[in-house]
Parts: sequence; structure tokens; C-alpha cells
Amino acid sequence: MVHFRSSERLAIAYFVYVASIAPFYIARPWRAWLLAAVVALGFWLLASWTPIARDFAPLGATLAAYREMNWFSAASHDHHLERVWVKWDRVLLDGYRLRSAIESTGAFLPAFLELSYLLVYAVGGIVVAMAVMTRRRDGTDKLWIAYLAGTLGAYALFPYFPSDPPRTVFPTADLPHVITALRRLNLFIVGGYGIHSSVFPSAHVSSAFSAAWGLLKTIPEKRWIGWSMAAYAVVVSIATVYGRYHYGVDALAGFAISLLAIPAAGFGGNVVPKK
Repeated sequence: MVHFRSSERLAIAYFVYVASIAPFYIARPWRAWLLAAVVALGFWLLASWTPIARDFAPLGATLAAYREMNWFSAASHDHHLERVWVKWDRVLLDGYRLRSAIESTGAFLPAFLELSYLLVYAVGGIVVAMAVMTRRRDGTDKLWIAYLAGTLGAYALFPYFPSDPPRTVFPTADLPHVITALRRLNLFIVGGYGIHSSVFPSAHVSSAFSAAWGLLKTIPEKRWIGWSMAAYAVVVSIATVYGRYHYGVDALAGFAISLLAIPAAGFGGNVVPKK
């Protein structure tokens, strides 16, 4: 009999939760139930297939969860939240001169921040690779349940805070003055493949910090790995605000949600790799 890992059960529970609230937000809520069933079936099938595919399966579930949130996009937002949030950002960017400090380095720091923002898409795979490289593949489930707790925890709040990113709500204000090739690439990605339901909390920030907490729990003998990921998450937080992908409050909320990963990692089981 196939037994689901703790991280797989968390992912399935998330999709069931989304399906449960779907009738209040989307026109065809049956799609959410169908997706939940497909995800559960996918985990069940992978459990009896190659172990390495199972180790990376939650990454596919995370992508499905992200795309599903686009079903919750409202026809229009009144932007009452954004008008409050942007005032706080302007204190940070202009009052405390964060933007000018970043751009005082020319293209170096702006490009570095854009690169950091771009690499968030690879964080899920990186943490599993780190577990394998440090011979802690048995901790894969702990890593994933920590990562999913923070990432899916952010997605779970999207329907309640319909909002658009500052770069689209305020297209002529507060934008970076330095435009790099990496920024153009990021704008292409979020413009063509992003979702339009909410930016609060920032899943970029929550996933990066969640990965850090998961690594600290799973690979305690090499804590520099986890703390390096935490430092990277701080850089991502700055990048989201400077690049106007998110408001500062989104980043703070993303950090707060990521703290769910700390207790969640304790529910992960030890994976016994098949010979």
C-alpha cells in the first residue's frame, strides 16, 4: 500500500482547501476539485515509480498551485489597498533613499537584485539538490514540508487580498531608474506568465525564507547553507520592493508566513531511499 509523505499530504490538503473556497470566488469551481484529484493521483502514481521523481514532485504541485491562483483573478481591483501600501514604500524608497543607494553602484546592484529575484524560481529544486549533495536525502520530506508551508501558505491568502503589483498600478511612479537586461527578462516572465489575483503576501519572499528554515532544520551540521539561503532571502525581499514587483508590506507578510516552515518541518518524516 502506498503511503503519502507528510509534504504530499500537505500539498493535497492545500488543493482541497482551495477547492472548498472556490465556489465563493470563481465561476467553475469544479475545476479546483478536478485539480485536487489530479494532484493526489499524481503523488500516488509517483510513489510507486522512481524515487528521484517523487523527491521533486512537490515542485510540480507548487507550480500547479501558482497557476491555479490565476483563476481567482477579479475582473478589476479598486486598488484601495495598494494606495495605502505605496505610501509606506515611498518612505522607504525616497525618504530613506533606498533607491538612490542601490543605484549609486550603477548597474551592478540593480542587476544583482534582478538576478536574485529571477533565481527564486529555482529555489525548490536547489534545496532538494543540496540535501542530495550533503548526503541528507533522507530529509527531503522535511525540506519540502517546510518549503510548501511557506509557499502554499502565501498562496492560500491571495483570494482574500485582491491586488496588483506597484509597477502596474503606478506605472509612471517609483520605478527603478536603471534598466538592465535581467530586468527586461523578469518583466517578460511576470508579464507573460504571472498571475493577476494578488501580490499579498509575497510568495517570492515566503518561499525563499521557508527554504532557509527548512535547510537549517534538515542540515544542522552545515548551518552555513541555511543561513546563506536566509541572506539570499533578504536580498530577494529588497529586490521585490526596489523592482516594484511587490510592496514592502508584501515582503513583510511573506517573511511572517515563512515562519510556518519552522514548526512544519517537525512533521516531516525521514525518507528511506530505495536501493
